[in-house]
Amino acid sequence: MPAAATTPTTPTSPLRTWWSQRPPAAGAAVMATGILSVALHQTDYETLSRIALALACAAWLALAADFVARLVWDRTGWAKEAATPAALTAVAATTVLGTRFATLGWQTLAKVLLALAAVLWPGLLTAVVRRWHRRMPGAVFLGCVATQGLAVLAATLAATGTTAWLAHAALALFWLGLPLYAIALTRFDLRQVAHGPGDHWVAGGALAISALAGSRLIAADSAELYLWNDDDSGVLRNVTVALLVLDLAWYAVLLVAEIAWPRPHYDVRRWATVFPMGMTAAATLSVATAVDVPWLRTPGEALLWTAVAAWLAVTAGAVLTYAGSWSAEITSTTRR
Repeated sequence: MPAAATTPTTPTSPLRTWWSQRPPAAGAAVMATGILSVALHQTDYETLSRIALALACAAWLALAADFVARLVWDRTGWAKEAATPAALTAVAATTVLGTRFATLGWQTLAKVLLALAAVLWPGLLTAVVRRWHRRMPGAVFLGCVATQGLAVLAATLAATGTTAWLAHAALALFWLGLPLYAIALTRFDLRQVAHGPGDHWVAGGALAISALAGSRLIAADSAELYLWNDDDSGVLRNVTVALLVLDLAWYAVLLVAEIAWPRPHYDVRRWATVFPMGMTAAATLSVATAVDVPWLRTPGEALLWTAVAAWLAVTAGAVLTYAGSWSAEITSTTRR
């Protein structure tokens, strides 16, 4: 009896194997790199800022291509991922890049990214919020992050383009983001502070981006626009400062927890640690200027270089992890 025929298998490249297993949380890498570009620009390290921006753009384009490919050829998988909190990194990453482009003076591109993020935001946010439950990881705060990211970009464009309606839209998003944070906090599993794989840092990062949004709204006001009266400005200033203080308190708690319960192994969710660290630096630097507290720039710069060090450590972990998996895949393919 002749042997049964076997169907030949098509070899899969290590890169394709890794990419097919990539979780949506990888979008946090774009957020982390993009916000470092923003903070480096704030501290006049322009060359480093543009290098970080180039890296963030390359990663964003790869993720955008993957987003479209899954939408076209894997609707079921796309819909499943779109309902997870990590899907909101698509909105947040887009607004971070848009904010950096706005500070470069590339207003048209920044507006396109704002429009794209605004189109994605309501559908993804609704799908995610409907599935919130008790004891969720730090990704639950991404609803606030995505909303405040829109506020930051809209306020930045309003200031650079003297567009009042954008500033008012940003203000509405800013106030919406705060109750989203409060509700997410009730869903957050506090045990993640001691045992989370990295995304638990978003609990503080969401406050940082809220403080950044508030500072950008303060900065958007001018004699030409006259957006807020004295009472409005006072409330906005007080809330922004309070948000920064709360963020710094979270930062201290999370840092102590990292020392008390070390988690040295690499996890893709560690990018969601780098992002809040970079966002806290950017928020501190921005609030220092907006509320005219110059001494805040010193801790802001210290936080920036801490975030850069964390970025380098996570990048090294990613390279070593994926180099090992690719090597194993190549060896396995060769043996076959």
